Amino acid sequence: MTATAAVGLTGFSSSAQTMSLVAFTTVATITLLLCVMTGPDRDDLDEFYTGYSSLSPMSNGLAIAGDYISAATVLSTSGIIALTGYDGVVLALSTVLSLMLLMFLLAEPLRNAGRFTMGDALARRMPGRAVRMTACIVTLAALLPMMLVQLAGAGDLLAFILGFSGDSVKTGCIVGLGTLMISYAAIGGMKGTALIQILKIVMLLGSGATVAALILRRFGWDPGALLTAAAQNSGVGSAFLHSGLQFAGGPAPRLDMISSELTVVLGGACLPHITMRMYTANSARQVRRSLSWAVPSVTLLVPIITVVGFGATALIGRAAVAAADPQGRTAYLLGSRAAFGPDLSAAATLLFTAVTTAIFLTLLASVAGMILACANSLAHDVFASHVRDLTPRREMTAARLSALAVGALAILLATLVQHLSLQPLVTLSFCIGASAIAPALVYSLFWRRYTRTGLLWTLIGGTVTVVVLMTGTNLVSGSPTSAFPNVDFNWYPFTTTGLVSIPLGFAYGWLGTIASGRRQAAEQRRQYEAVEGWILAGAVRRSG
Repeated sequence: MTATAAVGLTGFSSSAQTMSLVAFTTVATITLLLCVMTGPDRDDLDEFYTGYSSLSPMSNGLAIAGDYISAATVLSTSGIIALTGYDGVVLALSTVLSLMLLMFLLAEPLRNAGRFTMGDALARRMPGRAVRMTACIVTLAALLPMMLVQLAGAGDLLAFILGFSGDSVKTGCIVGLGTLMISYAAIGGMKGTALIQILKIVMLLGSGATVAALILRRFGWDPGALLTAAAQNSGVGSAFLHSGLQFAGGPAPRLDMISSELTVVLGGACLPHITMRMYTANSARQVRRSLSWAVPSVTLLVPIITVVGFGATALIGRAAVAAADPQGRTAYLLGSRAAFGPDLSAAATLLFTAVTTAIFLTLLASVAGMILACANSLAHDVFASHVRDLTPRREMTAARLSALAVGALAILLATLVQHLSLQPLVTLSFCIGASAIAPALVYSLFWRRYTRTGLLWTLIGGTVTVVVLMTGTNLVSGSPTSAFPNVDFNWYPFTTTGLVSIPLGFAYGWLGTIASGRRQAAEQRRQYEAVEGWILAGAVRRSG
């Protein structure tokens, strides 16, 4: 879309663009300064990986919420709500259910079993390089696609808001912002990125709640009037407020929706950059208190996204939202801009700048957290496990170099895929989380007979199954909005792989355990019973 078309659709004035650019620059400078001031100043692994678990439950909970709410969650979910109505609301609610699943089932055992990374939690009862190497590979496979989406989205966001045009400018934005994100992870470590996540979630909730209130005021504070107007401007009438619109073109819409929701619920909170936040709490009680802050924060964001998404459709129409972006990723900005009316006052310009800055910071913080998770895994699970007598200084250097390597790779790939539909990459990350990581964590933490072979089969088999099935979805080919719209090798009937790959992920673990034989299963059971007390009840906290 050209800059002229963008301005015509959104009504972004030159003053709003200028103020947004100034705000972006200011936020980037301040957050980088915070990372420098709060980052580890000596070679202490606990400080870099966990920040000494020194965050209060409220701070840690907000940081968890900040890591959990990515820009893809805000922009894509609000877009789905604006384009499909009811189905988008169900998707938004699924994100809350996912975090609640983490809170009630996995959070405390994860904190007790692990130290720095997901590999620590898996290797607690199954030590060995193969387990750590596989955990690192799956971490990269799950998070790298999501990083590409965020980086490419950052370039599109700046172009959309500031009126930039030209591929070279977008590429320059991706490179510049990617470099900034690498700096966050390498310099700030866990504590520095946590402060950015806290700032991000506070700005996102504050600006979003204000915009949602303005939209409701436009409809006399009557949510029913908002929904009625959205349905009227959707072009599909009452179907906008009922289930089935999102997957209406597929062969089995109901099953497709079940597959999508199951993937989000099981996969969202099991991604490694979320689970690593469990290790920043210094006790099981701190984990519970932290998540008691994180869950309400995410829950509060759901009605905000819902009102803004419906507001975009009600105020400017579903056709205008789709014209700006077929995936609806600009709906949040369009709805926020429309809330102020045709003319922006100075106060409205300032508030809209706060909205755009919150989205900008969400992009920065999300990628920084993912880079940190990948770098930690590379340094701790791969490098440290292969080098004997590794000093803390060398491991921290390895983590920082890993952040640079992962970030550089993400920047390079983001510049190559920025012109494609990136929805398959978001779906790929969630499907790997649901089909490989979630079964591995559940079995490792709770099943006594689970063996190393079963664990490797779960991680490798679940990941490979997702990749194979994903190539056949209509997100990759066979539809005008797919990544490759001019070809059609669509053979898989559903949009997400979860309905098939999640049961297979659990089946791989069971089959691998059975194939290990009775002797290995009995040995693994004895090993699990030796650590069961501290995994489930935190009776002992591993120090090394």
